[in-house]
Amino acid sequence: MSDATLVYDDDCGFCTWWADFFERRSDLRIVGFSELTDEQRERLPDDYEECSHLLADGEVYSCGESLEQALVRSEVGSDLTQVVRFLRNFEDYDRLRENVYRQVADHRGLLGQVVSKTPPASEGSDRRD
Repeated sequence: MSDATLVYDDDCGFCTWWADFFERRSDLRIVGFSELTDEQRERLPDDYEECSHLLADGEVYSCGESLEQALVRSEVGSDLTQVVRFLRNFEDYDRLRENVYRQVADHRGLLGQVVSKTPPASEGSDRRD
């Protein structure tokens, strides 16, 4: 199992759908905001509830970069590693990645009408049932 952990808003159906997507297609550990340990919370930025995060390799990847990292560590995105490395050579790439992340995050209520899963924080049970 990977030592990488994807941290997400487990009170959001759209976010839960994506967390489940990565859980089924990678060896990432998936942890909702409501399940964070004190040690994990200490590694996150103060405003950690503003976006997702990936804790891996002693680093904290946040927002768009967290999902980029989750994608390249998944079975569906492992072939994209070289593409991502190439794109990082362009300063506009980071800005584009974060803008796309923010647009999706700002519209997750609407997008959740298309893809969603009952959030564990809302149902009050363990998401791995």
